[in-house]
Amino acid sequence: MDEDLSAATRCVVAGREAQPGAQVGAPLVLTSTYRAGGSRIYGRTEHPTWEAFEEALGALEGGESLVYSSGMAAVAAVLSLVPLGGRVVAPTAAYNGVLSTLAHREEEGTLTVNRVDPTDAEGVIRALEGADLLWLESPSNPLLEVADIRALAAAAAQRGVLCAVDNTFATPLGQQPLALGADLVVHSVTKYLAGHSDVVLGAVVTGPTAAGRALRERLARHRTLHGAVAGPLETWLALRGLRTLHLRLERASANAAELVRRLTGHPALERVRYPGCGAIVSVDVAGGAEAAEAVCRRVRLWVPSTSLGGVESQVERRRRWESESAAVPEGLLRLSVGIEDVGDLWRDLDSALRG
Repeated sequence: MDEDLSAATRCVVAGREAQPGAQVGAPLVLTSTYRAGGSRIYGRTEHPTWEAFEEALGALEGGESLVYSSGMAAVAAVLSLVPLGGRVVAPTAAYNGVLSTLAHREEEGTLTVNRVDPTDAEGVIRALEGADLLWLESPSNPLLEVADIRALAAAAAQRGVLCAVDNTFATPLGQQPLALGADLVVHSVTKYLAGHSDVVLGAVVTGPTAAGRALRERLARHRTLHGAVAGPLETWLALRGLRTLHLRLERASANAAELVRRLTGHPALERVRYPGCGAIVSVDVAGGAEAAEAVCRRVRLWVPSTSLGGVESQVERRRRWESESAAVPEGLLRLSVGIEDVGDLWRDLDSALRG
């Protein structure tokens, strides 16, 4: 692919066939089996619809990607790189599924975890001594904390520690962790990449180097042996969603910035959390859990739900989950801002906040 193409153009053209007579969109191939003698063997090990999506995401992240059956399957694949009894350095507050998995693995005795404040670079670097994997989210879920990926990835590399970055919130249009020194990039494809709340998928991206390709081989082997394979229909839908990522994110981010402007100083809020870009906003509602739950009951346009990154605006009180980090305030609402008219979103949210 032409290296001079913008990210917006790559969203549209990456992963599609170029030869004369090919269909404009990548084909949906529904098969589990291939005729013997070709390069493909079986649908659990390779699939042309996967390949189109993986090429497109790799082009956006500046690496080589693998698609998985879910974001958690992608997380599990990365954690499979940690040796038995190894140590992971991870944020105190992060995606619930990651925290729960790490806690479970720690209870089993298969690994240990150092929980750190990702905004305290010096503290993170101290924790890296003797570790095997540094797990980062930036911005983090749901506190929207920002880590210095470049500095932390460099420190990890100096100590022989793998660095993985969950790039679900920022998307490759917001940042490219591989270019900042990370070894692995993880996505819940379910969210912004697919973008329409209709598929469950995950992905891991590795660098275009010999070391990156060696990691990719290990991750691909894990996918095959553990059956963490993506359905072709879901993958095709995710690729179709990826084609409009730049447009959806541009609109949603503009909506989020305007809502932050209006929410700042709102009498019903104690704090507005926003990293300055992207389409996720978190707010601390005055009155704690009860007041925050009341907001979720009152909204009519916003969808109370546990996901994010779709075209629709979504709201959730995160501490309603017992496994959510205690660092998350009881009254925190995570707002996934969609592409609706911002005036409509504001009126609905403001009315719900005022009761």
